[in-house]
Amino acid sequence: MTSQTTLSAGEDEVVDALLALSRVFVGMAARSLASLDDDVTLQQFRTLVVLVAHGPQRVVDLAQELAVTSSTATRMCNRLVRKGLVAREERPEDRRAAWVILTARGRELVGEVMRHRRETIATLVADLYLTRPLALAATLGALIEAAGELPEPQWRQRWEHPPAATTGTYDQLNHA
Repeated sequence: MTSQTTLSAGEDEVVDALLALSRVFVGMAARSLASLDDDVTLQQFRTLVVLVAHGPQRVVDLAQELAVTSSTATRMCNRLVRKGLVAREERPEDRRAAWVILTARGRELVGEVMRHRRETIATLVADLYLTRPLALAATLGALIEAAGELPEPQWRQRWEHPPAATTGTYDQLNHA
């Protein structure tokens, strides 16, 4: 059974507007991926985005972050490995767990998609007349923080400068 959150009429309108906006953004993401002709699903792309934000992950941790089972995450990672977008790495301190790392090709794909989406969103925003753009940005930032996501400048920083890995494999894959 799900619980209902009680909202004011204005808050309810905000929720409805954000739901509609989420559909717009999912459509943008799908079109961005399709335009690159890289057979990557939205869920696979989300995996790549998580790897940018959080760095190399164990499959079990990736599954938890994506809210899927470990076996689903394993199959998805297998597909991404075959596409050359991620690689598996063993760590000397824990040979039982494989770590999933983003390859240079995966990082480039994420960058292309994000640049395309940013341009599309910038075009939409440029067509608006915003009386208080900083207030809107602050409100959206609060929603991003509440959802546990990184703000865009921090996310972009991690994309541009990935965290250091404990072995040379990550650096070899991403700086070759």
